[in-house]
Amino acid sequence: MSIQLLISYVLLGLTLAAPIGPVNSARLDKGIKNGFWHAWIVGTGSMMADAVFMLLIYMGVVQFLNIPIVQIFLWLFGGIILIYSGFESIKSANKIPVAYQGRRKDSLWRSFLVGFMLSITSPMSILFWLGIYGSILAKTATTYGTSHLLLYSSMIFLGLMLWDVCVASLTTGMRRFLNEKSLVGISVLSGLSLIGFGSYFGFQGIQALVS
Repeated sequence: MSIQLLISYVLLGLTLAAPIGPVNSARLDKGIKNGFWHAWIVGTGSMMADAVFMLLIYMGVVQFLNIPIVQIFLWLFGGIILIYSGFESIKSANKIPVAYQGRRKDSLWRSFLVGFMLSITSPMSILFWLGIYGSILAKTATTYGTSHLLLYSSMIFLGLMLWDVCVASLTTGMRRFLNEKSLVGISVLSGLSLIGFGSYFGFQGIQALVS
């Protein structure tokens, strides 16, 4: 086991967290509206969902997710959650307080649930943890044995945590230079992004249902 190998797993976690997706859109939205802690807690909720996926893979429950009806349910349910979250973001766009005193308009618990629900119901997250993470786990076990699997998984998780802190800090810094109009615009774009992902997931679910 080398330091370079551990760092590579941290970088993997950062790379996996970076692409624009439902959670990053929600994280940006909450951070712009309410500040650092709300953006951070969205990511924390997402990471708790990731931890659930990791646990399921360790327990070998992944075969259950290969059942077609389960996949269809995940597509449709995930789509509904995303579309609902997107409309909520747009609906509350004109209620964004520019002053910092208004940051706590949304509760931290609600922000946590947003991150958790978006991640736990997202087919993108599920496909990643079943596909990429599952294959990484298998390769690691084959190459280095099973004794350090938890350590390597923790390094991936550390990468996810670092990304969460970076994005939360970025949204806090951005908010200092944005006026009310630009805050509303970012919130609307974030909501449209969530609706777009949700529509795609819903379409995939309907397509699988009728085929």
